[in-house]
Amino acid sequence: LGMAAPAALQRSVVSPAGRHTASLIFLHGSGDTGQGARAWIKQILNQDMAFQHIKVIYPTAPARPYTPMKGAFSNVWFDRYKICNDCPEHIESIDSMCRGLTDLINDEVKNGIAKNRILIGGFSMGGGMAMHLAFRFHQDLAGVFALSSFLNKDSAVYQALKRNESALPELFQCHGTADELVLYSWGEETNKMLKSLGVSASLHTFPNLNHELNRTEIEKLKSWIVKKLPVEASKAN
Repeated sequence: LGMAAPAALQRSVVSPAGRHTASLIFLHGSGDTGQGARAWIKQILNQDMAFQHIKVIYPTAPARPYTPMKGAFSNVWFDRYKICNDCPEHIESIDSMCRGLTDLINDEVKNGIAKNRILIGGFSMGGGMAMHLAFRFHQDLAGVFALSSFLNKDSAVYQALKRNESALPELFQCHGTADELVLYSWGEETNKMLKSLGVSASLHTFPNLNHELNRTEIEKLKSWIVKKLPVEASKAN
């Protein structure tokens, strides 16, 4: 019978105020939910991160046994052998989640949104997941963002980009220098590595910021989002 199709991911959605012409997918950090990530951003901004023309989708990772928590179930995008940048990636779980997230992207395309009008990114593990998804499987997306995220030293992303010939989505990266969980140096190394492989990548540094989000960072991200997904001029008939 083969593999059962993965169940559609649960999602929390902020609808655009006006006509929907672009979509943004925000992937939460490990152990969180789409609802939780949305509420966290809402708390920081005192309102939802919302746009005139962009639909914001916060999916929830399905619960799975998570090795860094001794196999306890957690809402994580993929498994990890441990949280470090020089251990191998758990590629089976990464690839299986890439399939589930591809379904989410395809839902937007079915709604009439072109791939180059879709952005994907996230916080921590969510940003790592987004980089795998965009740079390995969906190089025609509008862009990728990674907040307090990293890729392992010999990531499958780097292997894929070494063989790549096509244009790549731009990367917007943010990282706090006081991050004790995902070290700033891991984020910096990821940025340098991707740049060396042809990705147009920026890295915004936040002094004294730990493994968290802050308002300045989200405002910067919002400006970048609108730059990558501008309001389309209304079609003249």
